[in-house]
Amino acid sequence: MPKTTEADEILQHARPLIHQRGHETQPYGHLAKLPIALEESTCRKSIDNLNQLLADTITIRDLYKKHHWQVAGHTFYQLHLLFDKHAEEQTKLVDEIAERIQLLGGISIAMAHDVAERTIIPRPPKGREPVPIQISRLLFAHEIVLKEARTMARLAAQDGDDGTNDLLVSGVIRTGELQVWFVAEHVVDTPAVQANDQGSGVVHHDPHSD
Repeated sequence: MPKTTEADEILQHARPLIHQRGHETQPYGHLAKLPIALEESTCRKSIDNLNQLLADTITIRDLYKKHHWQVAGHTFYQLHLLFDKHAEEQTKLVDEIAERIQLLGGISIAMAHDVAERTIIPRPPKGREPVPIQISRLLFAHEIVLKEARTMARLAAQDGDDGTNDLLVSGVIRTGELQVWFVAEHVVDTPAVQANDQGSGVVHHDPHSD
């Protein structure tokens, strides 16, 4: 059996090293370029664009989660599930965008306060809003993201950054367009029970009148 002093020394290697502090290994905004056959200027441009897109994608993801929790009314069940599904799809995009930034040699933003400082999507109130307003906010947020993603995709293609272009087109744009379709159809003003055919020229035949 080891002596007490020896045991204490051995245990030092078994204890977690907590409360550690140190310098950043790569400050935000600085490039640690990888050998991926892209110019440094191209990487920097894509990183900056993708970090903006990342902030807005995180925001739209969180907006979906907010509405998932707070939605109410006769469409609660359908929208509760739909909003959560879309939030999960946006989470996947968040991860893909952040990883692309790291692959290009940059640092992706990650914390909520950094996202809040950078996003251009308007901040919603903390309280619950009616379903049509929730949907309007989501559609406006999607439009912002789609507009910037299209511009960024064109710039990436011009610079030969095919990986970023593919992520933007195949991932961000196509996912966003599909989500817009699913969400927008919930605010089409159609009759819920009986269609109003006044003035439509449609003639209904009553079988009991024969």
